[in-house]
Amino acid sequence: MASEHGREQEPTPSGGPLRGLLVADFSRILAGPYATMLLADMGAEVVKVESPGGDDTRTWMPPVRDGISTYYLGINRNKRSIALDLRDPDDLAVARELAGRADVLIENFKPGGLRRFGLDYDTVADVNPKVVYASISGFGTGPGAALPGYDLMVQAVSGLMSLTGDPDGSPYRAGISVFDVMTGMHATIGILAALHHRNADGHGQHVEVNLLSSALSGLVNHSSAYVAGGTVPYRMGNAHPSLFPYEPLPTADGELVVIAGNDGQFAKLCEVLGVPELVDDPRFGRNQDRTANREQLRPLLLERLRTRGKDEWFRDLIAAGVPCAPINTIDGGVALADELGLDPVVEVGDGDQAVPGVRHPITFSATPARYDLPPPGLDEHGTEIRTWLTERQDNP
Repeated sequence: MASEHGREQEPTPSGGPLRGLLVADFSRILAGPYATMLLADMGAEVVKVESPGGDDTRTWMPPVRDGISTYYLGINRNKRSIALDLRDPDDLAVARELAGRADVLIENFKPGGLRRFGLDYDTVADVNPKVVYASISGFGTGPGAALPGYDLMVQAVSGLMSLTGDPDGSPYRAGISVFDVMTGMHATIGILAALHHRNADGHGQHVEVNLLSSALSGLVNHSSAYVAGGTVPYRMGNAHPSLFPYEPLPTADGELVVIAGNDGQFAKLCEVLGVPELVDDPRFGRNQDRTANREQLRPLLLERLRTRGKDEWFRDLIAAGVPCAPINTIDGGVALADELGLDPVVEVGDGDQAVPGVRHPITFSATPARYDLPPPGLDEHGTEIRTWLTERQDNP
């Protein structure tokens, strides 16, 4: 175990920029566990507190690996698990002791849900004033506090689904729980900022994030279109409201994503396609002109793209500096990352117990991410954690 501000540390197998921080993780499902995995990868000692039934994602299957949900495996490496029933006085005492020693506590109970256990921010901070306490909710602590915080709900109410799908079809959810992931990243950013503040003045604070606020922030140009411009964006399929081309376009044997993010890229695109005269056409010379006249420009581009296959166009367009991409499945995405030298797959743990995982997204030149512990079994480290907390109580 490891912790900062004056407490002893047990040796850990490797470092990381957050080595020495103890994180008490009272979260479950996705947003919180994703945040704590990022912290754990960066060296923090994360204690995953689970109910006796375990994190819900342990049962979210298929797919599975060796009988374990790959959903759970994907967001819980580098952690230690302890199962605690907060309704049991002895278990609650363990939870409070852990909270009292933690540098960071993260939870995603319904707002106020931990107050009855004495694990709310005010109570924990009274004992542990240096704690950075992060709360994740669906809709904040006001009138929306009672609403359940599911990503699909937020995709619906935020407006994302109204932007996703064909113009004449039904709204669609994103293919991943995009706002859970985004909120987990926002929680991580908030925690790191609060730790920096603590380093300056010695005090922790309460960091609060919610899925709806993260969604509205993450909708970026679309939410700005409304709040700054009074324009309500609408569903455009794969098209972009402010750029053209910026979408999949058909070739002789399949679709290729083609992007002209500026006038120079459009000129290069036209050169490779063999239609350089389009650059001088007043309907297409500037981005705003191409966007306004996309229905006139599209058939002119398609006429040329359909003369060759997507792989040929991809080779020649990339060589000319035109952004474009084939539409891969996940296996193709992993294979491309491997081909580009990004080493996307790592082995977490050692020997027969190692579990493949996706590499931490940040590269540090001096304090690399660690991949020491495979995702834990339920209560796998319960005895170890209880012993550590008891020893520290006996020898403060």
